[in-house]
Amino acid sequence: MRIVLALVVGLLVGAAAVYFYGSNRGRSTVRSTGNQIEEATKSARDNIQDKLREWNLEPENIREDLARSGQVVRRKAQAAGQALADATADARTTAAIKGKLIASRDLSALSISVNTTDGVVTLSGAVASPDDISKAMVLALDTDGVKEVVSTLQVRTKNTKS
Repeated sequence: MRIVLALVVGLLVGAAAVYFYGSNRGRSTVRSTGNQIEEATKSARDNIQDKLREWNLEPENIREDLARSGQVVRRKAQAAGQALADATADARTTAAIKGKLIASRDLSALSISVNTTDGVVTLSGAVASPDDISKAMVLALDTDGVKEVVSTLQVRTKNTKS
């Protein structure tokens, strides 16, 4: 019974589709969709051509590279250079904060871990008081290259014996 019902529903949907696409409105919709696809394809094709020129990947460039070295290599120098600059800036920021922690009489540089990623500094570890969390955050925030400071520092609880 289910198979027969599915077959009848399929036939009805198919007949409705044939009727719709056979009508003027259906042909207009198909034509409009075709035009949209054609415009999107043209835009993508133009974008690809621009990138081929920008990265020297046109056929004559490829042939020259293959003739000269047997391989084709392209690097996105700007992106690679920026990533390297960001990594060194983060390392400098981390080192500067660690230096401030070492110089501080109130904070232990050994108990506080500093990690910097894209200018966001994360402080972790254990300190003696909530006041020490504030001091560590002030030191970090007052460092060049810092955009944001996230503290996961925990206050050590003192063991009391009865």
